[in-house]
Amino acid sequence: MKLFLDSADVNEVRQAAEWGLIEGVTTNPSLLAKTGQPYQTVLREICSLVDGPVSCEVVATSAEAMLEEGEKLAQLHPNIVVKCPVVVEGLKATRALSRRGIKVNVTLVFTPLQALLAAKCGAAYVSPFVGRLDDIGQDGLAMVAQTVRIFANYKFPTEILVASVRSPSHLVRAAEVGAHIATVPFNVLRQILHHPLTDIGLERFLSDWRASRQKI
Repeated sequence: MKLFLDSADVNEVRQAAEWGLIEGVTTNPSLLAKTGQPYQTVLREICSLVDGPVSCEVVATSAEAMLEEGEKLAQLHPNIVVKCPVVVEGLKATRALSRRGIKVNVTLVFTPLQALLAAKCGAAYVSPFVGRLDDIGQDGLAMVAQTVRIFANYKFPTEILVASVRSPSHLVRAAEVGAHIATVPFNVLRQILHHPLTDIGLERFLSDWRASRQKI
């Protein structure tokens, strides 16, 4: 399972890229707005840091306007992936953009059938929001598992990009059910790197080595 960073914070992207753990980035209008910087500037800088897909979302509501925005976004960098919402106008734009050779990430997916429609319209990625489903008492990862099986049935090339990840447990289940990608906030990425027993074990090894007074 590939790991993407869900962030528009350039410093977070830089750190995660330096760790060698991320293979792409996802952003959205909310994350970009929080930076206080021109969105094109932020996106170009992120693309310079990560050699992989960088998703950025249209904000128009009609298919025609989404198509226009998507084409502009795609011109910023070859790694740009245009995000469109899984609504009728968004799917129309997805089909049009994909026919122009522009990769699309269909976002705000909450059911397997929404994901299926997006795949049929040529989406390169679909983004099920597992945390938001959990918030309303549904099992977000069970929906992802259904989507994985449906895509396998029909051999869709569309990749399932698990979003709205809230904890390492979401990542474990996403990997178990066979999701292609998970996009994680920076704080979750840090959490999966650390375990108290790892820290204790490392300190014991180093303490014993120092006591031995040997050198490598």
